[in-house]
Amino acid sequence: MVNRSNKILFILFCTVATLCLQHVTATAQDEEDGISTVLTPGNKNAIFDSNAKYTFEVKNPTDAPQTGTVSYLITQHGKKLGSGKQNVKLGKKSSQKYDFELPAMKSGFYKVDFMVNISDYDDTTRRVFGVKPEEIRSKYAKPADFDAFWQKAKDELAKVKPNFKVTPMPKMNTDNRKVFLIEMQSLDNYTIHGWMTVPISKDKNRKFSVLLGLPGYQVNLLPITGLDEDLAIITLNVRGQGNSRGPIDTRRDEFIFYRIEDRDNYVMRGVIMDCIRAVDFVYAQPYLKHDNILASGGSMGGYLAIATASLDKRVNLCSAQNPILCDVNNLDGEVTWPINDIKKYIKTQPGLTFDKVLGNLNYYDGKNFASNLQCSTIMGIGLLDPYAPPYNEYGTFNIIPGKKRLLVFKDLGHEVSQVYKDLEGRWMRDAFALF
Repeated sequence: MVNRSNKILFILFCTVATLCLQHVTATAQDEEDGISTVLTPGNKNAIFDSNAKYTFEVKNPTDAPQTGTVSYLITQHGKKLGSGKQNVKLGKKSSQKYDFELPAMKSGFYKVDFMVNISDYDDTTRRVFGVKPEEIRSKYAKPADFDAFWQKAKDELAKVKPNFKVTPMPKMNTDNRKVFLIEMQSLDNYTIHGWMTVPISKDKNRKFSVLLGLPGYQVNLLPITGLDEDLAIITLNVRGQGNSRGPIDTRRDEFIFYRIEDRDNYVMRGVIMDCIRAVDFVYAQPYLKHDNILASGGSMGGYLAIATASLDKRVNLCSAQNPILCDVNNLDGEVTWPINDIKKYIKTQPGLTFDKVLGNLNYYDGKNFASNLQCSTIMGIGLLDPYAPPYNEYGTFNIIPGKKRLLVFKDLGHEVSQVYKDLEGRWMRDAFALF
């Protein structure tokens, strides 16, 4: 049973993952049988209490002796912070390991490049390491009226009649699951859609735990079917995405800054309320367990999982993989997306400034939602993530007051590995007593 849930959760993450996923391997290799290097951190997660330590191995399977150097360069925010070098003298068909102890650094994350420059081979291995990341705290406080701002949004949503509609899609059914198209009215009377699949059961009174899958950026979520007999799976398409396009039908790069100049009408206000409405939907269905709801997603979906579970205490578990828009004031200079797209938009709007936009985004910062996150939570991050930097992710994770766990993947970018999905499946089944 565990494997079945893991497969479903893994399919979900693959579906909602946004943008271009970057998988960076730990081995740089010139040719199949050529010179290569292997970089090994002194800690398996590349997280250190003080001095970072690495072993840089150079393998020379060729018949030509090699001479030159191996070296490293540490940078942060483009500033050089340290470097070191060792001489290399390799005989033919041999290998050698070179140990490096890097200078002590204060709490934070640092980029490090390890370079090999020898007779017949030059290469650079780029990595990131952390020092005491549990101490990271953002220097930017959340707005004093943050909670009031979102309470107002929820109050407005509550005034909108949901008009829930569930349409059977028998042609999409599988041998063990029924598929339904779901529809509901959300904030601003916007019609949103999604999908629900429910196990076929002979017990007409059986109730199912719920996996609420939230979408990545501009991702069209489809029904998820699988072998699990205990879960109803809801995949939600928020406004402006998938089958919830309509009044909002932007091009991919425009969605993130849609009405960003107006704090009270920014697209993410409605998007987050769409997720709250999906929880309302769960509570309106008598065959779903109202106390067994897992909100899960990757990238924008991870961000939405945090926001939803923070604002709606009816969510029992939160799983956020590589959540974007965390500690937004610290994103400039660290990421190209979405900052560059936002800055391009600002130039087209007379009188609009980047500071004004940041002031608005403070009400949508994943970090600020995290401080109210009470339910059990797991997060997964990649140290090489170009869209959700580890400093920002830790700044968000560290202030979650509820029970929590973080999985760090030192060699991954905007993704998590199957290890995370396996943990998520076991964690969910334990919490929901699905034995």
